[in-house]
Amino acid sequence: MTSGSAIDVRKLTLKYGSLTAVDCIDLQVPYGVIFGLLGANGAGKSSTIKMLATLLKPTSGSARVAGFDIISAPDEVRRHIGYVPQMLSADGALTGYENLLLSARLYAVPRVERNARIEAALKFMGLTDAATRLVKTYSGGMVRRLELAQAMIHKPVVLFLDEPTIGLDPVARHAVWRHLKGLNLELGMTILMTTHDMEEADHLCSDVAILQAGILAVQGTPAELKASISPEATLDDVFAQFSGTAIDSGRLKDTSDARRIARRLA
Repeated sequence: MTSGSAIDVRKLTLKYGSLTAVDCIDLQVPYGVIFGLLGANGAGKSSTIKMLATLLKPTSGSARVAGFDIISAPDEVRRHIGYVPQMLSADGALTGYENLLLSARLYAVPRVERNARIEAALKFMGLTDAATRLVKTYSGGMVRRLELAQAMIHKPVVLFLDEPTIGLDPVARHAVWRHLKGLNLELGMTILMTTHDMEEADHLCSDVAILQAGILAVQGTPAELKASISPEATLDDVFAQFSGTAIDSGRLKDTSDARRIARRLA
């Protein structure tokens, strides 16, 4: 297996009893790109990310993240990645600063560097003025930016994002897009993200792959995939053809779940 990719996946498989959630996928993601992993609900996107983040053990196959094997060197993988799950995870009973301090401790950021790292992350995400406020008073977009700040506090090589803008209004969604672009362009961070938003994938991702029922159906740049269908095709058309489902399948439930958890956070 080569180590020249930020993410190098070979025949990766995950089974739950008789159900195959991820079926023998191969995937290579270069350093320094934003890569989109697309697919309908249940296609295996979150399961793939969780295996790569060492949260789930593969049934078979292998993968390297930031040059480290997810099976034989999981601790090294964790030191070199950031992860933002689909549902809101920041602690609403703490301030933004306190959430970041907790993350800095968990990621073993040296004590002498913590304040500087936290201040830099808050500034980068536009949250300096809200640092001392309880997170339960934040808007959904602010919480997402705080979670990105938590995930970048230890300067990871690879950042995994599972539906980073789900449930956000258009203004908050575009604000998160700007910050993701900044993480990639200014800090050189490799980002692998899942999304159901084809506008988001088209705007952010240099390459995308579509999963269908755990199988890698197609991979390429958004422009290449659109051109493979027709000159007038959109990424929605590509998704519909290769994912085997309508573009909005499951979106209402996902958004409802995100809002329900946001209310509980508050």
